[in-house]
Formats: sequence, C-alpha cells, structure tokens
Amino acid sequence: MSINASDSLTKLICTKSDCTESSSRLWIPLETQTHNTKKQREGTFATRTRNFNRQRGIRMTNQDDVVNDIKAMLEGAEAPVTDECCIYRVPFDIRKLNEDAYTPKVVSIGPFHHNGHSRLRNMERHKLIYCKAFLDRTKTSLASCIRYIEGEEPKFRRCYSETLQFSKEELVKMIFVDSGFIFELFWSNYYGEWSMSDTFLSKPWLTTNIRLDLLLVENQLPFFVLDGLFKLSFTSRSGSGNQRIPSFIELTFDYFVYYNRSNLNFRNIGIRHFTDLIRTFHLQHPPQRRPPRTDESLIHLHSVTELLEAGVRFKVNTKSNCLLDLKFSGGVLEIPELKVEDWTELLFRNMVALEQCHYPSESFITDYVAVWDFLVNTSRDVDILVRKRVLVNWLGDSDSVADLFTGLWKNITHLNFSSDYFYLCRDLNAFCRDPWHKMKSTLRRDYCSTPWQTAASIAGIILLILSLVETVCSVLQVIQH
Repeated sequence: MSINASDSLTKLICTKSDCTESSSRLWIPLETQTHNTKKQREGTFATRTRNFNRQRGIRMTNQDDVVNDIKAMLEGAEAPVTDECCIYRVPFDIRKLNEDAYTPKVVSIGPFHHNGHSRLRNMERHKLIYCKAFLDRTKTSLASCIRYIEGEEPKFRRCYSETLQFSKEELVKMIFVDSGFIFELFWSNYYGEWSMSDTFLSKPWLTTNIRLDLLLVENQLPFFVLDGLFKLSFTSRSGSGNQRIPSFIELTFDYFVYYNRSNLNFRNIGIRHFTDLIRTFHLQHPPQRRPPRTDESLIHLHSVTELLEAGVRFKVNTKSNCLLDLKFSGGVLEIPELKVEDWTELLFRNMVALEQCHYPSESFITDYVAVWDFLVNTSRDVDILVRKRVLVNWLGDSDSVADLFTGLWKNITHLNFSSDYFYLCRDLNAFCRDPWHKMKSTLRRDYCSTPWQTAASIAGIILLILSLVETVCSVLQVIQH
C-alpha cells in the first residue's frame, strides 16, 4: 500500500509541473541546483558582454566611416559661383512665366542645353559641317586648338553657375564644335560667303532663329574662349590669302548689328558673352552718362491714360538713340521710339534675367522695364502711345503688347533704382496732383481737340462776351433813366 501511494504522488507532481524527465529529478539536492543556476547566469552575462562589445565596435567603425566620408565631402567642396561666373540658369520663378523665351529653338550652344531636346539634335550635323569649313578655311592645326581649349577648360567651368556634369574630353569636344560653328557662321555673314555645301542655314527663317538662340542667357560660351580660339586660328595669314582678317569682336558686332541702335563702335568694348553684348547695346554711352543709383524705394507711377487725363503730353525723343533716355519737362514726357516685334519679349526677358543674376546693382534695363510696367496697363495705353508714335506695334494686337509690358516685371527683385527714373516718377506724380493741370487738360480735350471744335469754342466765347457786354449796357441805360 505504501509503495503504490508513493508512485501516485510522483505521477501527480510530474503532471502538475509538465515535466518530461524522470521523476527522480525532483530529488536533486538544493545545493546542486543553486550552483548550476549561478553558472548559467555567469555564462549569459559573459555572452551579453561580448555581444555588446561587438556591437559597440561596429558602431564605432560606422561612425569613423561617416566622419571620413564627411571630411572627404568638405575637402572637395568648392564655391559653385565665383567672380568669374557670368553664365547662369534663369531663376525658376522668372523662367516659369515664359519658358520658351529662355530655351533655344534650333541650336544649342554651351553645356546647359547640350542634347537637351530632340529638336536641337538636327543642328549638330550642320555644326560639324561649319566647323570643318572653318578649319579648311584657316588651315588651323586641330591639335593646337585642342591644347588651347584643354588649358582653358578649368576656367571655362568656373564661368557657369552650375557644376557641369561633363568629362573633360566631352567638354573640350563641345567647346571646339560650338566655337567652330560660330566662327564660320559669323565669317559667312560678314563676307556674304555662304557655304555651297550647306545652304540650309542661309534660309531667312532659320538665320533669324539662330540669331535669337545666340542671344539667350542660358545658351552661351564665354567670350574669352571664343576670342582666344579665333586669334589662334589666324596666327598665320596664309589661311585667308590676301583677305582682311577682322577681329572676332568686329565679326560679333556685325552679326548683331540690328540690335546696335546706339551705333556703338566695337573698339574699347569688353563683354562676357553675346547676351552681355545685347545689354551693352541698350545702355547709355559712354558709361559716365549712366545715372547714379539710389536706394530710394520705387515710386508708383500713373498709367499713360491717367497721365494724359492729368495733362501730360507724350512726344517721341528723337535726340537720343538710347532707349533708356526718358525725359520729362514742361508737362511733356519724351520717350525714344520702341518697336514691339515678335522677339521683343525674348530680348528684354533675357537682359533682365542677366541683370538679376550678374548686375543686381546696375540693373538699368530692369529699371526701364519697371517704368513701362507702370505706364502700360491696358490696350488703351498702347493705342495712345501708338498715336503719339512712341510705340511701333508690329504685333498688331494692342492687348498682346499690353500683356507683354505687364508681364516683364513679374517676380523681379529690385535692389536699387536709377536716380533719373526716380526723379522722373516723382515729377510726374507731382504734376498729376496739381488740379490746375487737370482742368486745362479737360478744357483742351473737351473744347479744343480738333480745329473745328477749337473754332466753335472761340466763337462761343466771343458770343458770350458780346452778350455779356450787351446786358451790361442795357442795365446801365436803365440806371441812367
């Protein structure tokens, strides 16, 4: 009986503790169990310590790698824009207003738009043809040209506002082909000697579009590279026979002569690229004529319609060839004639973009655009200036001209302002505040707008005076009687 009870008790204990081992495990001495547990704990602690040290070592290794990577990044960091930079991407806020005005249509020059659009790739073949024609004309050593370009390549890169993602070899090839194309194009235009093997580029519509593409601020090569390579090509006069060899700046002036309304001479003119040349064409010369800048905030100016109602008269300024020469004196605002053509917006947008990036403290073209933005708000303002022969509207639609002027000054940052224009705006606003000027304008508009109306008004005044004299005489007679 005692044996069976013991077996039952053992089974019961094993069942409750879910043991899988023999029931004899229940009778291990307490000292042995404590010793085993202590050894297990010590082993677990040692394992955890090793794992911690291993993970710590990995973290330290990762930190060292990150520190080294950052040091390498900082050592390779260079200022993206230096004093030599002169060719820029148009700021996004300005570019989005009219992307077509900043994007080449037929030919890419320089790295920003190289192979950027499928429509530009067809011109690459013609560029090679023109480049080869120039080499044949000048008998220039190809190796000497490449050596020159390789020597100027680091400085060339610093002329751009962005890091150029081209290898040295790719950049040298691009500069050489684009330069050779420009040389042959300008030479052909100067002498009228268009290549018979490629008459495609002599088509009027294409020559116009190429000339406009060469004006874009994003589509430029630094002028010093072009000028140096051109001089290298004519170290010997044997390449052109007895033909006179013009300088590259002379060829450039001849190619863009249409925009040289100030009739500048190419001598003693320094430019950074073709967009810079177009801006120079529109400035006052000599530079001493350019007005000083003022930090005064831009004063609001009334529109043409409002100025006319206030008594201001408009007149074409024929005494100056410079577009920027606006004058106000004796109630007359004189403005040089401006032809509004299909490419006028493109021209002004790129000059303004260049000033925003490179000439923020000398933004004379931007000042001019700001004045026009105030003067022209509606098609009625355009029509008034067309009648006064201040504007020549070759767009045909007055609303299109108004939209052009109201859009040129959007998203533009002004650092300072031309003192001449500041005083111009101040004097015009003071003139408009005088009620006597507005009264005279109303009388002139309502009673003297035409010769017949003037004659009728004078006759009416005479009759009024005679009637008044007759009335006075009648009253005097009555008083005497």
